[in-house]
Amino acid sequence: MEFDLEYNGERSHLIIPEYGRHIQKLVDHCIALEDVVERNKMAKAIVDVMGNLQPHLRDVPDFKHKLWDQLFIMADFKLDVDSPFEKLEKAALLEKPERLEYPKYASKYRYYGNNIQTMIDTALTWEEGEPREALYFTIANHMKKCYLNWNKDTVDDAIIFKHLVELSKGKIDLTDKNETLSEVKELLKKKNPTHKGTNKQHNKPRPKKKF
Repeated sequence: MEFDLEYNGERSHLIIPEYGRHIQKLVDHCIALEDVVERNKMAKAIVDVMGNLQPHLRDVPDFKHKLWDQLFIMADFKLDVDSPFEKLEKAALLEKPERLEYPKYASKYRYYGNNIQTMIDTALTWEEGEPREALYFTIANHMKKCYLNWNKDTVDDAIIFKHLVELSKGKIDLTDKNETLSEVKELLKKKNPTHKGTNKQHNKPRPKKKF
């Protein structure tokens, strides 16, 4: 008895290998069907089988939509069937994604974080008064804490004020306010964990039983 061996090098390329060669053959057969009704029926059956092969994706939003998109991809967009969703176009699949920009840091002072400039710009939009002054010092204290987390040592308030002037382009100057920022130990102190439902009486000695 002779067997026709099918070598890997002779097999067709699997577009989505996760579904295996048998699913790809079903898709190819579905494309070749001339009867529209049978083609639609088989396409739906293939999608159901694909869903059973990927049970971990059932919680993914638009799960069925993704399966139909994958069906058209495996068919190289040659499958003419009625999809319950908008048919994926080949041009959309081949479209290059937009280039991702590298995050822009606040000037050269990266240790202050990427949002410090947004905080400063927002503070400058506030009306003049005590709330805005308080926000300025809140930002300065945040900058001091970020600096200490990076430097792990100490920092003079004058340096923080100088950096704040630079980052705000001279619009926020706290050097002449005769006020100091929070102490290092206050900015870097760690909160002790609290336990809910603790009873102070647990620490008290229990009275001895009398016999």
